[in-house]
This record gives sequence, structure tokens and C-alpha cells, in this order.
Amino acid sequence: MLKVHNVTFQYDTKVVLNNISLELHPGEHLSIIGESGSGKSTLLKIIYGLHHVEKGKLFWGKKRLLGPNYNLVPGEDFIKYLAQDYDLMPYITVEENVGKYLSNFYPRKKQKRIAELLNLVGLTAYAKTKPTDLSGGQQQRVAIAKALAQQPKLLLLDEPFSNIDNFKKNSLRRELFSYLKSQRISCITATHDNMDSLAYADKTMVLREGKIICFDDPKRLYKNPKNKYVASLFGEVNEILEKHIVPYSSSNKKIVCYPHQLQQSKTGYLVVKVKNSYFQGSHYLIESVLHSKTVFFNHHEAIQEGQQVSLKANFNA
Repeated sequence: MLKVHNVTFQYDTKVVLNNISLELHPGEHLSIIGESGSGKSTLLKIIYGLHHVEKGKLFWGKKRLLGPNYNLVPGEDFIKYLAQDYDLMPYITVEENVGKYLSNFYPRKKQKRIAELLNLVGLTAYAKTKPTDLSGGQQQRVAIAKALAQQPKLLLLDEPFSNIDNFKKNSLRRELFSYLKSQRISCITATHDNMDSLAYADKTMVLREGKIICFDDPKRLYKNPKNKYVASLFGEVNEILEKHIVPYSSSNKKIVCYPHQLQQSKTGYLVVKVKNSYFQGSHYLIESVLHSKTVFFNHHEAIQEGQQVSLKANFNA
């Protein structure tokens, strides 16, 4: 089990992480979300052992993780960290990159392992290709296979699918996270992608300016966001006064809601003026204005610019 206890970290005088604590059990997947600069990547580097921590402690089970000031080679053998720069050797082949740290004493076992991982990331046909001849997304997939080669106990992923095409990203994500579960490999993913944080994570941590804002089941976080900041990490969001959407209310309390929770209705209390309609595939995202403030809602078709629409809130949607 990974345990991070009251970790604070700063670059010179700037505090990047402030009093961070978390626990992660074998096979669990934690996603870390937050705006750029919130401390996501720094936390992964601290866990891996690339940054020394003066305040706070880290443990793997009963073993204290001491960081670069105590290890000649930074990083722990049982932890693999997939950074955004991939760290591939450009002049050896894909299969040689993946098997770089696998023992040569058992060549058949080594080749079997390499073949298994290349199949997992969908790059079997590129085994003899050099990384310099691959796209950025393909290089990213090689890096994932390389990180898994020695069967780590903990995998740290920093924006792991950022350069991969959508049609390949979805299948790779399913295969990878299913594989990690089957092997009971714990995983922490720093991400901006909702699919990573909602569909595949057991827990989600929200960071803002180096502090933990929320730490909960992703479904609960999405359905009951603490504030607009948390909700905005999952997509477009509205912040509307309660008196504008709740019948008979005079409260100026601000209510956070998603576009799909506002629906056109003749009995709606919220009257907005349409500004734009954006085609989203299964629906249109309608941008409208209420007292000079933008309000987004979903609709099955485009609505003419300038038209007034009455909206009703459905918080169970």
C-alpha cells in the first residue's frame, strides 16, 4: 500500500504542494485532476522519488520512500513513472526499447513478454521500427509498454493518452486499465481527460494551487461537485442564483449545474437569450445569456440566435 502523509513541497520560495495525504491499495486506480499548475505532475515525481521532500513522509507498506537524497539512482524499482517526454532510446527498435531492462538469461521468456505488451498497446506490427519513425502517439504507446515490462507494483502516468488518436485511445484505455486490474497493479494518473477520471478511476483527487480540494468516488464528485471549480473540470458548467431556477425561492445562493441539467420548458423560471448553438454529435450545446452572464444548456436541435427560451432545472438528470 502507498501512503503519502502530510507532504509539502516547494521550488525555492513557491509552495507547489501543501499538506498532501493519500492512501492507495493494491490494484486501485487514483486519478488526479486539476487545472494546469495545480501540482499534479510534481506529486507523481515526488512519489517516484525524483524530488526530495523536507516536510512529510512517504511509505510503501512499511518501507519508507526516501527520495533522491538517499538513492544513488532516483526512483524505486517497483514503481514505474511514465513522463510526458516518453524517455525512449531513438536508435534501437521498439521491441528493444520495451525489453531494455528485461533479463537476457531467459530469451524466450523475454520475447514472449515483449510480444504480450506490444499486443496490449497495439504495436505488434512496429516491433522492428525505431521510435524516430513513429508518430508522437505511437511513441507514447511504446513508453506505456516499456513502463509495464518489469511488472511494477505501482504505475504513475502523467497525461498518458494526450497524443493518441481518439479511435485508438478509447480501446487502449480499456485494455490498459483492465490489464492493471487483473495484475493488481496500483495506478495513479494525472490527467485532464474526463474518461480517465470518471470511467476508470476508483478514486479521484482534485488539486487546486497545491491543495487537495476533494478526494472521493468519481461518481459522487461529478454528481455533487463541491463548487464551480470542481464541476468545471468535468466540462462546461453553470453557476446560477437559486432564485432564478427554483420556484418561489428568493435566495441569492449560487447553484452549480451542468448543461444537461437545464431543459427547455414553457414552465421554466429561467429565461435566457440564445447566443450560439454548437453541434456536439448527439445534441447541441446552446450558449445563452442571462443578465450578461453566460448560461449553457443542451438541446436536441439548434436554436436561432436572439430567441428567448425558458429553462427548467432537473438536478436528477
